[in-house]
Amino acid sequence: MAPPRLNDGSTPTVGTNKQRIRLAFGVTLGALTAGLFISLTAGIVIGPVAIPALQVWEIVLHRLFPTLTHTGTWTQGREQIVWELRLPRVLLGACVGAGLSVVGTTLQALVRNPLADPYVFGITSGASAGATLVLALGIATFGSSALALAAFIGAVTSLALVLVLAGTHGSISPTRIILSGLAVAFSMSALTSFMVFKASTAGESGAAESVLFWLLGGLAGSRWEFVGLPAIAVLVAVVIALTYARALNTLLIGDETAATLGTDINRVRIGLFTLSALLTGVMVAVSGGIGFVGLMVPHAVRMVMGSDHRRVLPVAVLLGAIFLIWADVLARTVVAPQELPIGIITAVFGTPFFVLIMRWRSKDLRGTR
Repeated sequence: MAPPRLNDGSTPTVGTNKQRIRLAFGVTLGALTAGLFISLTAGIVIGPVAIPALQVWEIVLHRLFPTLTHTGTWTQGREQIVWELRLPRVLLGACVGAGLSVVGTTLQALVRNPLADPYVFGITSGASAGATLVLALGIATFGSSALALAAFIGAVTSLALVLVLAGTHGSISPTRIILSGLAVAFSMSALTSFMVFKASTAGESGAAESVLFWLLGGLAGSRWEFVGLPAIAVLVAVVIALTYARALNTLLIGDETAATLGTDINRVRIGLFTLSALLTGVMVAVSGGIGFVGLMVPHAVRMVMGSDHRRVLPVAVLLGAIFLIWADVLARTVVAPQELPIGIITAVFGTPFFVLIMRWRSKDLRGTR
């Protein structure tokens, strides 16, 4: 059988295909980077007080470089809205969206399961249980650091329980991890529900409402001190995950093949599970329990970019950041002046997305028969 030829009569080469893949990857990154900048701008512009986009960045540049830029014609009130309220909020939303996307992408590859995300493995439930304990007991009045620390401890505790339950004979199988994660998730959810029930029956309706709103996620009350740690955590997690990109690619093929190719399966799984738990703890601590982001974004990226994690991870970071910024914009504008939890918005988009995914996959399966 003769090799296929291009329109000009030449035979395609592996190098040509690699160049096309690299070009498509570069164009995608450039488009998403531009989309992220536009989304950040829109997230600051849109609100009860509309502020022109050009004025937004004039204010930002003036606050960053006060000696190099002159004071514009904007009011002090607008400057406070941009710098103190909206900018830290959209930046935090971008960090949380990127972080949850990295966690979802990593977990799905580690266990070769398209439904894997922080919720399935009990990480989010553990972080929520820790934070709920702080809110129900009123410890959060001591500051946001108590809430963040409790969520972080809850995520790490859940991870430890999952690894202990899943470990057998020195190895960790994907099936046991999923089953252990579900068991821990249900246990932590039950603990959270119990604390909400106790708070409501004790007459602490304010605490119960705060817990319920927090469990659905939100970025209300974002401040600059909330942005630094999530941004650093996402940056470190992306760098580490990219160093494991080849190992993640081999795990998608199967454990036996991965081991044959030199991947230390247990070390990779334990290391990346720990990284995912720590990152999830940080994200949940600052935003509450936001679902569907870690499920939707990796699927959407793989549909377009394939399964090579050297490309999937950077694209997922950008797409996740863009998605959560717009989810937050909708959350604070749909029923304004009230604000919806972001978890409601992500669920509205997430449910039909997975219906489409299931139909798309069923068509592929029928086509292979």
